[in-house]
Amino acid sequence: MTTSKHKAKFSAMEAVTGDRDLMKALMKETLQEVLEGEMTEFLGAAPGERTEGRNGYRAGYYGRNLVTRVGKLELRVPRDRNGEFSTALFERYARSEKALVAALAEMYVAGVSTRKVKAITEELCGHSFSASAISAINHGLDEALARFAKRPLDEPYPYLIARYERVREDGVISHRAVLIAIGINWEGQRQVLAVELANRESESSWKEFLIRLKERGLSGVEFVVSDDHAGLKKAIREVLTEAGWQRCYVHFLRNALDYLPRKADDDCLQALRWIYDRRDIQEAHRDLAAWIAKWAGKYPKLVDWVESNIAETLTFYRLPRAHHQHMKSANMLERLNEEIKRRTRVVRIFPNAESCLRLIRALCVETHEAWLEDSRYLNMTLLAEQKKEALRLAA
Repeated sequence: MTTSKHKAKFSAMEAVTGDRDLMKALMKETLQEVLEGEMTEFLGAAPGERTEGRNGYRAGYYGRNLVTRVGKLELRVPRDRNGEFSTALFERYARSEKALVAALAEMYVAGVSTRKVKAITEELCGHSFSASAISAINHGLDEALARFAKRPLDEPYPYLIARYERVREDGVISHRAVLIAIGINWEGQRQVLAVELANRESESSWKEFLIRLKERGLSGVEFVVSDDHAGLKKAIREVLTEAGWQRCYVHFLRNALDYLPRKADDDCLQALRWIYDRRDIQEAHRDLAAWIAKWAGKYPKLVDWVESNIAETLTFYRLPRAHHQHMKSANMLERLNEEIKRRTRVVRIFPNAESCLRLIRALCVETHEAWLEDSRYLNMTLLAEQKKEALRLAA
């Protein structure tokens, strides 16, 4: 039993602590909240609270650095007017660091547990906190992710896709849809625009999701990539009226397998795949016509389906050729989803929706910050020049 618990904790810790920047931010946020909670307990009153039983008043802060395995943390230590407040956090930190990291991992992997957080803060600070003080610490962690989720937006291209995560709510296992939007701005940088939970991947869920993005400032959207989802397609037409839609060709080719017998020729799908590597739409259409002529007799069901649906997967040919490789599929978001799957596999079934969203948002924040530090993903000057040329020819 003990060994099993130890392995579970190690897996949870391993899933999060490999993210150095994320852990540094979470640790700083948590330790700052611990200091604030400790001062509140010392004074008997929260900041701005009027109470007759208070033991003194706050008098600002002084800075102090704490060197940890994930980097140097710059903390603000609260002062009281009489200079009587002191914290044992820094002295106790060295021997409690590993336990704190484990507790933080569990917060984000299994959902915040007041009992577990209370135990670690007792170890760090030498005394117990009230339930309200612990709730404030937990609230501070979630607030950092909420600020990211509600930040104002510029003018990126959003790439939208949904994935389902299993969530246990009130003892009942239900499926929730995780809606994720990624954009590329005019500087060619990738950004995670939004991460939200919905009851299901429906038209109404996607429409509300897109509307909230526009309320945060999203504009100038010209091109959207996703898998084939009727509700999402309709929501895009209604909310992002100026945007073209690209059906992910990778998902399209996977769907094509449903229209082939098990022992079909490999050459058939391989030739269909090559259509997406042509130089322009004219060349793609010529190769498509040749493909149809070759395989219509042998696989009529597949050919009929392809003729009816393939146009949705060729929209990317309207973009600059250098953008084709990145914009003809949702692989960029697929890679993020694979990373989410790898981390959430530790949990399997989340205890509640909040714990699911907490972990996924934290992982997306990490990805977002890494993308901002990368060199540009696409040269957007090519698109600007293409648009200018189109206007010149139309004049």
